[in-house]
Amino acid sequence: MARKRKGRDISGWLVVDKPAGMTSTSVVNKVRWALQARKAGHAGTLDPEATGVLAVALGEATKTVPYITDALKAYVFTVRLGQATNTDDAEGEVIAASDARPDDAKIKEALQPFLGEIMQVPPKFSAVKVDGQRAYKLARDGEDVDLAARPLWVEELVLADRPDADHVVLEMTCGKGGYVRSIARDLGQALGCQGHVKSLRRIWSGPFDAEDGLSIEQIDEMAHSPDLDSYLRPLEEGLADLPELKCTPEGAARLRNGNPGMVLAADVDYGDEAWASLDGQAVAVGIYKAGELHPSRVFVHTH
Repeated sequence: MARKRKGRDISGWLVVDKPAGMTSTSVVNKVRWALQARKAGHAGTLDPEATGVLAVALGEATKTVPYITDALKAYVFTVRLGQATNTDDAEGEVIAASDARPDDAKIKEALQPFLGEIMQVPPKFSAVKVDGQRAYKLARDGEDVDLAARPLWVEELVLADRPDADHVVLEMTCGKGGYVRSIARDLGQALGCQGHVKSLRRIWSGPFDAEDGLSIEQIDEMAHSPDLDSYLRPLEEGLADLPELKCTPEGAARLRNGNPGMVLAADVDYGDEAWASLDGQAVAVGIYKAGELHPSRVFVHTH
């Protein structure tokens, strides 16, 4: 019989402003420890040297993680022109250099092909799996990793600042699975001058903003106290991109048992994914069909 994990049955989201030099997994472990939570996970990995919003899901909110992972995200990042590195960021070794420095007009022009649905090759030093192994492990062992291009939706990519000839600051809004390091690498190649990411910050992710995030120091200060609980945001925020359907108590009872439940008419079409609520609380996520929600995920509220 599996051992039951110790901890509190708490559910919700805690928004963290991740510092540089810390892995996303370390942040989740810190939050789980500070809240003495039984279950926690995060929505969208940030590289260790990256900063910004890391949304940590607790308890039943972990069931809404895929919807935040799929949501649009925004980044501000600095590209160092004139150097390519083997990791596509400042942590790696310089593998190519150039004295060319394009002007702002050329940079703006070069950004255009990166908009919309693009195909992007992940960095060799990434967590993408190749034959069951992480690409970064193979790359560290000196193997030549050949990664397949994958689709990425880029909503916006603009030149925000040009501090000096060697650096450009870009802002990007994109969908799931984007690698900012690949954008910097590919932009440098398109400009004929090479490039890598010098610094990266995720400013928002779905409904969560970095400016609302707690620092690791604040989490440490409030650990194991009700003060930290007060920063928990409801799990329903993780469903912000899905339509909400109200259900009756009878419909909620059926949904909680994993059966289709009646929901009140709303602006959704047959086959749409939606979530059902009763008195503002999420009951289930599922597919809407002819007045009923067919549940795929059911939420258990402990209070």
